[in-house]
Amino acid sequence: MSRDIEFNSHSLSPYEHIVSTDFEGGEGVLVDLNTKKYYQLNETAMLVWRCLEKGATNREIIGEMTAEYNVTQERAAASLEKLLRHFLSHKLVRER
Repeated sequence: MSRDIEFNSHSLSPYEHIVSTDFEGGEGVLVDLNTKKYYQLNETAMLVWRCLEKGATNREIIGEMTAEYNVTQERAAASLEKLLRHFLSHKLVRER
């Protein structure tokens, strides 16, 4: 993704052919039903994924991250951007 992610708008949503499963402890797995590839996600990535599934804005996701993990908004925003770039590079999400 060559441009900055707009943090106050709805920007990305999961593709319908990507399914998620939560594990105890907050981690989880995404499965691409088209390619049969799976992606193991840590607790933070699963929190972001669940927010994307609910249609949360990037600003709302940052709020969830700061509340859950006691990090600054700047740190949460940087982590979110990194995760969203990862999801985009693996074609797990699309722009709305």
